[in-house]
Amino acid sequence: MKWALWGVAAVGVAAVVYIIVQAAANPGPRGDLKSVAKGEMAKLVVPAEATAAPATTFYDGEGKPLRLADFKGKVVVLNIWATWCAPCKIEMPALAKLQAEYSPDKVVVIPVSVDGDRDVDTAKQFIAQNAPLGFYRDPKMKLPYDLKPVAVGMPTTIIFDAEGVEKGRLAGGADWSGKDAKAVIDKVLAAG
Repeated sequence: MKWALWGVAAVGVAAVVYIIVQAAANPGPRGDLKSVAKGEMAKLVVPAEATAAPATTFYDGEGKPLRLADFKGKVVVLNIWATWCAPCKIEMPALAKLQAEYSPDKVVVIPVSVDGDRDVDTAKQFIAQNAPLGFYRDPKMKLPYDLKPVAVGMPTTIIFDAEGVEKGRLAGGADWSGKDAKAVIDKVLAAG
């Protein structure tokens, strides 16, 4: 009996060692995305666990209610911004250039303004003049707080895969128009 218990213990230890070695050798999607996140994209934070997009309602420029689930089947680059946020305004043209690199059937950049009702015209005008993207708004500023974890500052950009699962986020302004950002988006697209 004593030898049988030692045998079971040895098999258990061998199984644990095998799992650890396999995890180190095959880091999976988390390691893959971080491996291409260079330059400013190195600030990209990859979630430890798969996190689904929140079901929070936001609105398009015509006032139509939308949810991130409405964009299922596309990689979504969600940008939380406001007109009173200087880094937000600086990075917006770069986000427009990123969108121009991809078919809107595959990748969609969704800049969601958290400006209140009083500033909606200013936000709409800024997008029209500086970044040819769709206009979206969250006048009650619910979306940043419904993300898990909460978006703690602006701008915050979150990348969701075609299934609506968060793949990475970047807090603060970044150059989304360069090859480093494109490499990250290409990796998310390639993962399916």
